[in-house]
Amino acid sequence: MSEIEIKTKSNDDAMELVAFCVGDQEYCVNIMSVREIRGWTKETSLPLTPVYVRGVINLRGSVVPVIDLASRLGLEQTEPSARHVIIIMQIGEQAVGLVVDAVSDILTILKEKIQPTPDVSSEAARGFVEGVLAMEERMINLLDLGTVLPRDTIEGIAA
Repeated sequence: MSEIEIKTKSNDDAMELVAFCVGDQEYCVNIMSVREIRGWTKETSLPLTPVYVRGVINLRGSVVPVIDLASRLGLEQTEPSARHVIIIMQIGEQAVGLVVDAVSDILTILKEKIQPTPDVSSEAARGFVEGVLAMEERMINLLDLGTVLPRDTIEGIAA
């Protein structure tokens, strides 16, 4: 379906997504959850937190937990550099940062184009991935932020 056809469909049928890379995989989240995208900022470590919690940053006077998305997804822990970015997400009342390798795209897709997560995926992946988008030569995993970043865990870190 062409981009022109997408625009003629109702807004309820379309979603805007932010796509980004983590390792050699591409993921996306609903753009409505994204507050901002910023360059890598060194975080302050916190004791006794899960391994995927890198620490916290000061975002204009607010303390924002920073999550290593690769580590959270069961991949190798990220060694951040100047090329990495932090996507600031809004999860309920709490802002949280996701460390990713790079933002790759802003997509407008029809909801019907989201396919179920294949059964061959690991159980952990199926728990974090809401669906898969097949676009041209790309396979993009749509993350379920509610399972990747459970509200009680995020609130516990930010408290």
